[in-house]
Amino acid sequence: MFIRNAWYVAAWDIEVPPEGLFERTLLNEPVLLYRDSQGRAVALENRCCHRAAPLHLGRKEGDCVRCLYHGLKFDPSGACVEIPGQAQIPPKTCVRSYPVVERNRLVWIWMGDPALAKAEDIVDCFWHDSPEWRMKPGYIHYQADYRLIVDNLLDFTHLAWVHPTTLGTSSAADLKPRIERDTTGNGSLTITRWYLDDEMPNLHKRVARFEGKVDRWQIYQWTPPAVLRMDAGSAPAGSGAPQGTRGPEALQFRHTSIQTPETEHTSHYWFCQARNFELDNDAMTEQIYRDVVVAFEEDRAMIEAQQKVMRQAPDRPLVPIAADAGLNQARWLIDRLAKAEAGAQA
Repeated sequence: MFIRNAWYVAAWDIEVPPEGLFERTLLNEPVLLYRDSQGRAVALENRCCHRAAPLHLGRKEGDCVRCLYHGLKFDPSGACVEIPGQAQIPPKTCVRSYPVVERNRLVWIWMGDPALAKAEDIVDCFWHDSPEWRMKPGYIHYQADYRLIVDNLLDFTHLAWVHPTTLGTSSAADLKPRIERDTTGNGSLTITRWYLDDEMPNLHKRVARFEGKVDRWQIYQWTPPAVLRMDAGSAPAGSGAPQGTRGPEALQFRHTSIQTPETEHTSHYWFCQARNFELDNDAMTEQIYRDVVVAFEEDRAMIEAQQKVMRQAPDRPLVPIAADAGLNQARWLIDRLAKAEAGAQA
């Protein structure tokens, strides 16, 4: 069910320690993450080829990792370079190594055919490490299929109902988005909503430098299988934001929400909410982070409850409504990529 020939996030940079070993299940595969002597991230199958012992229970030795069940030692390519008490190393004595790229504070991993991995295909999230933006990285673990999270992120109408005191305003349930699909590349979606002369959502009010009605925007760029980047903000109503003028008072945010399946029914979720104002205000950075976590916990409670109900009757169909346009296109793209990959393998 998983698309494997794609770049997924395995961790924030700070999650992979300078020393020691870190393990995580991705797409139902146990993965070991560590850093070599140059600080570069390495990803290996977290399973010794000898007796299937998890390598994260071993230890790092220079650029290599040693299994502490029977002492086999593996280099960053996955090749076994030492077997205690045995001079000859059979060529099949190895573990899988995954292509890894560290960019914009994220550790990206390729779980499919290594020959197809192209670093230039990784999306740009410049606000993660740009000196002109500030953010605090976040992570949530979900007891839910990653596709339900994608559905939620591309569904704007739920904002009025799930987030009435955080992200939503009453207008969120009625405004129709503009949806554009890239037909030349990987099929990414751009979903745009403008709320003109609208109330400011409470999370914006907490950091705003002005009062009154606003023109606010949400411009989503969703890249399959599960990367969402958002340009969002609020500007004083009538100040020209829809025409491209975002004055000094405007609140401008860049948001990232990225999911990687852990299993069929559990998911990893990395997120951040960056801003380009009051960059030295650490208290504001922490406040925005906490506010986003509150809103995301509202989502998580609903999505995990939804997953439980769906598992009780997995074959029962869902009834679509008009507001599902964005998420339906995303589901179609995910299914198309999965079928094309399965066909190529066959």
